[in-house]
Amino acid sequence: MKFVIKHLSKSYDGKQVLKDIDFAFDEGKIYGLLGRNGAGKTTLFNCLNGDLRTDGGSFYFEAETGNRNASPEDIGYVLSTPTVPEFLTGREFLKFFMDIHENMIRDPKPLDEYFDYMSIAAEDRDRLLKDYSHGMKNKMQMLINIIAKPNLLLLDEPLTSLDVVVAEEMKQILRSLKAGRITIFSTHIMDLALDLCDEIVLLNHGELERVDKSDLNIGEFKERIIGALREEDYA
Repeated sequence: MKFVIKHLSKSYDGKQVLKDIDFAFDEGKIYGLLGRNGAGKTTLFNCLNGDLRTDGGSFYFEAETGNRNASPEDIGYVLSTPTVPEFLTGREFLKFFMDIHENMIRDPKPLDEYFDYMSIAAEDRDRLLKDYSHGMKNKMQMLINIIAKPNLLLLDEPLTSLDVVVAEEMKQILRSLKAGRITIFSTHIMDLALDLCDEIVLLNHGELERVDKSDLNIGEFKERIIGALREEDYA
């Protein structure tokens, strides 16, 4: 399975943020989407998720059985600032999510088994989500995407503000989940992308560029990326 983007473009107030993007993402890999702040990473995700209307282009899944358009069930989206219903407890939210997606959840497990998997303590499961820390809310966002098993998982800088323990837990979870799906991990932190991701993609001047790191050592690779992104200053 591949996720293919063809001639995707998006402008704001006369400024072209995404320029005729053509790219294909392969199943079973975590892609690090690197770009400077304001480069358009979130705009790209919002277009793919259907939250923004594109100015042109298309995107679809390509498989041996043929091509098909992406449906809402195909795409999971973890925001950099977690959005959860704060008037519910963790357990109520998880049960609500599983009830409304009953037909699409294969092999459902007891709620506490999911909480155990995400290392959410027993005493926190019946607390209101408004009392959860940023990291715990982020875990709940990740948890519903683990349950839904989307074909495409979009992660918009989900680890940036987490403490070192939670961030490491989340990285291990993402590595364990990459088989059978396509994961695009947006970040402006190069070392994080190099540590977690199988491939690196630059969003620079509104275009996507694959960066081959196979024949470069880490130092040369970093210099190449920094040089490419620095050029944005003069755009």
